[in-house]
Amino acid sequence: MNISSFDLNLLKVLDALLRERNVSRAAERLSLSQPAVSNALARLRELLDDPLLVRVGRGMQPTPRALGLEMPIRDALARIEASLNAGDLFDPASSRARFVIAVTDYVELLCMPRLMQRLARLAPGIRLAVEPLAPTLPGEALDRGEIDLALGRFLEVPTRFQTRRWASEGLKLVLRQGHPLAGRPLDLETFLQLRHLWVHGGQTRGMVDLWLQEQGLAREVVYTTPNYLQAPHIVAASDLAVVLPTRLALHFAELLPLQVLDLPFALGPFQLDVVSVAQRQNDAALNWLIEQLLALAQD
Repeated sequence: MNISSFDLNLLKVLDALLRERNVSRAAERLSLSQPAVSNALARLRELLDDPLLVRVGRGMQPTPRALGLEMPIRDALARIEASLNAGDLFDPASSRARFVIAVTDYVELLCMPRLMQRLARLAPGIRLAVEPLAPTLPGEALDRGEIDLALGRFLEVPTRFQTRRWASEGLKLVLRQGHPLAGRPLDLETFLQLRHLWVHGGQTRGMVDLWLQEQGLAREVVYTTPNYLQAPHIVAASDLAVVLPTRLALHFAELLPLQVLDLPFALGPFQLDVVSVAQRQNDAALNWLIEQLLALAQD
């Protein structure tokens, strides 16, 4: 195909259709009328000699040809946008940008109040939306532009993403004050006698249980929850124990009748990273927001 005769505006329409799988929503995304998007799809089908999207129920399913074009087109459009924006000056004070960030409830508690204070001072027009973070990197949502940043612990990050280290975090054991075993030295034997609450966060096995498994040991977990922020309240009102990230444990020890203890074995720290699509490295607004997050970690 001769690209000189191809209307490159059609690529934006195809990208929107592949993101939304719906003509009406694609039209809304592009600020076009539904007939205009339908006409563009018809032209694409003729030019590419492929139906591209076929109706399945109330939605549309991409054909293999469309799926093969999805990422190359999205990458090309992102590169073009980054090149056009490279010379733009970003003014935080006047910006009305909106960012979507994926985090756990634990990171949201520790990070977002301070970030909002910072934004209120430096960039009052910027808006944030938080999405819950799954145990694995939300790569497809980042690729589609549904999420701008993910901040959390990721064991694997594909090379198409940019990673910035946000913080190193350790783990502590948390018990209520006056716990029956609180007066005893916290050795491994005592740790295994405790009845545990586990914040699984969508994982099947955490750092503590992996270490215990390697030693041929296991603890008694009697309560599991995906929510970090509920765990300290449950522990404060019971004889359960919970292992929490250090910053979170210390935070709640100031608010609730809790005591924070070192684990009786060495696990080492885990890393929290800020992850974004590498092709947006010239996005001045996004880079500015990342710098604010990194500054919070340094503080």
